[in-house]
Amino acid sequence: MDIVLLFLGFILMLIGILGSFLPILPGPPISWIGLLLLYLTKAVPQDWWLLGITLGVALIVVALDYIIPAMGTKKFGGSKAGMIGTTIGLLVALFFPILGPLGIIIWPFAGALIGELLNKADKKTATKAAFGSFLGFLTGTFLKFLVTVIFLGMFVSVAWEHKATLFPFF
Repeated sequence: MDIVLLFLGFILMLIGILGSFLPILPGPPISWIGLLLLYLTKAVPQDWWLLGITLGVALIVVALDYIIPAMGTKKFGGSKAGMIGTTIGLLVALFFPILGPLGIIIWPFAGALIGELLNKADKKTATKAAFGSFLGFLTGTFLKFLVTVIFLGMFVSVAWEHKATLFPFF
């Protein structure tokens, strides 16, 4: 049973990292569940303090993911259309990787700009607002990615520390 929990936990860690880029998946909470599954094995001693603190971090990051882009958009005079455009641009970058890894930067900005242009007539204001929306998006995404990678590092470290108990057949 420990191997199943370990495997599912690791899969959830990877899905959590993907979720830091995909707006439909809450990356940090999914990674946290992977961490929880590791601590539910018989091989790893339960550390409720660590799990509580990491859960708090995951929930704070999810909340900040909604607050930071709104602050960036507001600071640069943007609208909700710019934020929606950023998300659509990200989906285009993920599902149609025409520009490769560079597309994950170009498409969300282009989406924010188009969203702002559809909402406002002034190109200068739309460009500034698109930049703010895009900057907020990048900040939130980076924060989620950082937390999920740290959770993965914790997962691997703890699993490695208890490898003899987790993998008695090796």
